[in-house]
Amino acid sequence: MAKIKNTSAKKNTQVIVKREKLRRTNSHQFLLNDKEEKALNRYLEKYRIANKSKFIRETLMLRVLRQFEEDHPTLF
Repeated sequence: MAKIKNTSAKKNTQVIVKREKLRRTNSHQFLLNDKEEKALNRYLEKYRIANKSKFIRETLMLRVLRQFEEDHPTLF
C-alpha cells in the first residue's frame, strides 16, 4: 500500500515563512519641494496610479537594482 504524503501542510508553512521574510518593517521618510510634489502628483494622476507608496518603492528599487547590475564586475 502506497503512502500518501500531505504536502499541503508543508506548502502552507513555506508560504507563511516567505511572507514573514518579506514583511515591511523598516520605515524611510523623505521630503519633496513644492515642484517635486506637484510633478509626482501630476504623474500619479495622469497614469492613474492609486498607490503612491507602492509606486515610489518600486521605482526606487528598480533604480537600485539597475545600478547594481551596471556596477557588477565582468570578465571582459
